[in-house]
Amino acid sequence: MSDNGRVNVRHVLVLPDRDAAEEVAQEAVDRFGLPEEPQLVRDALAGEDDAEDAQWLVVVEDPKDRLDATALDGLAAEYEGWLEAP
Repeated sequence: MSDNGRVNVRHVLVLPDRDAAEEVAQEAVDRFGLPEEPQLVRDALAGEDDAEDAQWLVVVEDPKDRLDATALDGLAAEYEGWLEAP
């Protein structure tokens, strides 16, 4: 919990490449009315040095815990990704 008593929720969507992650980040802003674009993070697979083997994470901050996890998972699935389980 945060200092003000609210739950700070962070949703992590896993995407296969940067292009998909960028599109999902923008679509999340448009679809869910986010106040800012989610953070993109490159996540290299264990033991892999090649950028082609990297997944991209879209980190969506949800300080009011108002976003529907099923809808976020559906958005990620449209781009061959998924919502990481909390």
